[in-house]
Amino acid sequence: MNTSKQEYSRRKFIATVTGAGAAIMLNPVLSWAVNEPDPRVADIVAKTIGIDTHNHIDVPVTAAEVPGPKLDFAGEMKRSGLSAICMTFSVDRPALVNPGEAYERYKNALASMDNMLTQNGVKRSLNMADLGAAHSTHQPTVIQSVEGGHFLEGHLERLEEAYKRGLRHLGLLHDNDASVPLGDVYTNPPQWGGLTAFGADVIRECDRLGILVDLTHASNETVNAALKVATKPVILSHTGLDTQLGQNERMAGMMKPRLISKEQAKIVANTGGVIGVWTHLADTPLAYARNVRALVDVIGIDHVCIGTDTKLTPSYRPPGAQNGPGGGQKGERIGERTNGAWADQTVGFYYAVVDALLTVGFSEDEIGKVGGGNFCRVFDAATAGHR
Repeated sequence: MNTSKQEYSRRKFIATVTGAGAAIMLNPVLSWAVNEPDPRVADIVAKTIGIDTHNHIDVPVTAAEVPGPKLDFAGEMKRSGLSAICMTFSVDRPALVNPGEAYERYKNALASMDNMLTQNGVKRSLNMADLGAAHSTHQPTVIQSVEGGHFLEGHLERLEEAYKRGLRHLGLLHDNDASVPLGDVYTNPPQWGGLTAFGADVIRECDRLGILVDLTHASNETVNAALKVATKPVILSHTGLDTQLGQNERMAGMMKPRLISKEQAKIVANTGGVIGVWTHLADTPLAYARNVRALVDVIGIDHVCIGTDTKLTPSYRPPGAQNGPGGGQKGERIGERTNGAWADQTVGFYYAVVDALLTVGFSEDEIGKVGGGNFCRVFDAATAGHR
């Protein structure tokens, strides 16, 4: 776009919001909007519930380091344009060694997240009513997630304990096997014949309690077995089609085992499930939108969502570690942070994504589904009737 046309579009947008639309300018979530030449972007961001279904907030997992550094979570959320994130953490890095260690890390991380949310005036959404209320009042919110059932250590009753602490989204597996395995991880040699008996029990208990099951990191055999056990739709929150490898050969080689085939994606979609597209194999927002389009073309508009596997806040580093406690931009790679998912990104994440989705031909209604509506459907199915 040439400069004169861009300035005209910007003036036109400002004029649009000076009358009845002036309320947009009063919403801090939309403070970025005045710099966007296409008024459709700000309008869609305002109207849709934008959700990143897999977002890491780095917090300490060691008791001596709890609660960790102060984080500007609310500020990053408002900048992003997202209404909510599925706020997750894992406990299997560094490698677990001692019995009970996974459970201790889980409790420490959750205590740190409690503190961070309190500092930022943000609440967890436990169901769709909470999520809708937060969006209607322009308040950022989170859905509590844990990536991997390592903290259970074979104790099924801990799932209800976690539920009472606000857990509403559970990733069954992560990179390393739990001390009591739940199923085969797709990046490891198969050992368990797919889903284990304990893994099946965990899925049944999630369905009973009202926790959304996330089957990312599961082998095809594990996924297919899990779909036969689950009574509610599931999510694979962060992956992508194995045909969409991007331009970075090194990254493509590392990520390909984590991607899903067209055939397997259809199996998940045919049970009502939703699959999230991550940002790792897209070096621009437009490339990301094309990856979303590729998956939509295979399984339909009602089964695709956003799941970045990025970090909204800075990476955590223990006191005395390189770059100091809490980390920061220094030393972080491009694509690690949500609002820095792409090189030279100057706008919040969801604004960039909406603009790109419009560019590749998605309608406002379709963007609403991919942006968060599809996730809301499976989240509601999992949590309906529960507090």
